[in-house]
Amino acid sequence: MSEDNQLSFEVWGRNALFTDPLTRGGEKMSYQLPTYQSLVGVASSIYWKPTFIWRIDKVRVMNQIRVESKAIRPLDKNFALDKNSLAYYTYLADVRYQVQCHIEWNMQRSDLASDRNMKKHVAIFKRALKAGGRRDVYLGTRECQGYVKPVRFDEGEGAYDNDDRLFGVMVHGFNYPEETGDPMLSVRLWAPKMHHGIIAFPRPDECTIIQPIRKIAEQNWQHPDTMQSVDDLYAELIGGNGQ
Repeated sequence: MSEDNQLSFEVWGRNALFTDPLTRGGEKMSYQLPTYQSLVGVASSIYWKPTFIWRIDKVRVMNQIRVESKAIRPLDKNFALDKNSLAYYTYLADVRYQVQCHIEWNMQRSDLASDRNMKKHVAIFKRALKAGGRRDVYLGTRECQGYVKPVRFDEGEGAYDNDDRLFGVMVHGFNYPEETGDPMLSVRLWAPKMHHGIIAFPRPDECTIIQPIRKIAEQNWQHPDTMQSVDDLYAELIGGNGQ
């Protein structure tokens, strides 16, 4: 990772639900921390192309970890209007995080080698970040709207700057075939440790606890004419050639 490719942003929201898979079948409960995969989702909402993969390096917890429960009426799986159920979801409340991340090329997409211009991708990301992202940002689930802005990673005071904590085993993220080249979809687990409010994520290939889920059929990549090149997008958003 070069210094030019070291990116950071702040994300915050009224609520977050980083769901523990053990509670997905009924009354959902959030992890105390965002997962690696959820932060990849936030970064991808700011800016993403299949040319590259987001790598999350660190997250800094800025606000106190608090939870609140809400009564929810989940939609019936068969969309039956006469079957109402009541569940209690436990959300994180008033969350704010600083995230440090970087871009790596997706080596499974050799057809997009001509789109690998780091300078332009970084410039577009910074432009999109100032605008609040190119797509809606959400914190773990759709009903938890998030907001983003540029920030220096170590800027300001955090609630846990002098605190160390352990959080037990939780989901790190997923190994997707289009990123790994392995047809097996699998989930990664790890045990995060907070040091002075910061959680440093291992790289996906450094995670040792991996649970296979299922094999995914090989996908046909989209036709290149359906994706705007980084050169055209850069010229449209920023102007000029930029090399």
